[in-house]
Amino acid sequence: MDFESKIISREISQMLWEVEKTVGTAESCTGGRIAEAIISVPGASKYFKGGIISYVDEVKVNLLLVSPDLLLEKTAVCEEVAVEMVKGACKALKTDFAIAATGIAGPTGGTKDIPVGTIWLACGSVDRQVTLKVQEDHGRDINLAIATNKAMQMFLDFLKEEFKEE
Repeated sequence: MDFESKIISREISQMLWEVEKTVGTAESCTGGRIAEAIISVPGASKYFKGGIISYVDEVKVNLLLVSPDLLLEKTAVCEEVAVEMVKGACKALKTDFAIAATGIAGPTGGTKDIPVGTIWLACGSVDRQVTLKVQEDHGRDINLAIATNKAMQMFLDFLKEEFKEE
């Protein structure tokens, strides 16, 4: 894990610790890398409940309650699936927040419509989510590192917005 992820993870840790909220992950292409970034900070067990690695659609449907019709219509690599993964993870893990990733890391598996390096990220709660589409192909390892860092930064920004002082 790179230095940037550790810095972001420490900031997330401090925020969640202060507000006594919990987070979980729902990861497809990132395969647990987001969870790994979160638990890199000592004491993460106070706010990180766990993660679901939903590498196949069957797990997305059965554990994260992603609509099978949505998967058939749009594939697993779309904004709507990432959002449903966040909601499903919050429910399954009984967390306040979740971070999700679904995409095609490569080197194969891409199509004309969804090329390799397309990864949808989402984070939030059952009631409010934000999303980000990553579309860069720098090879599998770098694609996954970029997606992990962007997911962590997106969640940090979400938390800052969620808990800003009024």
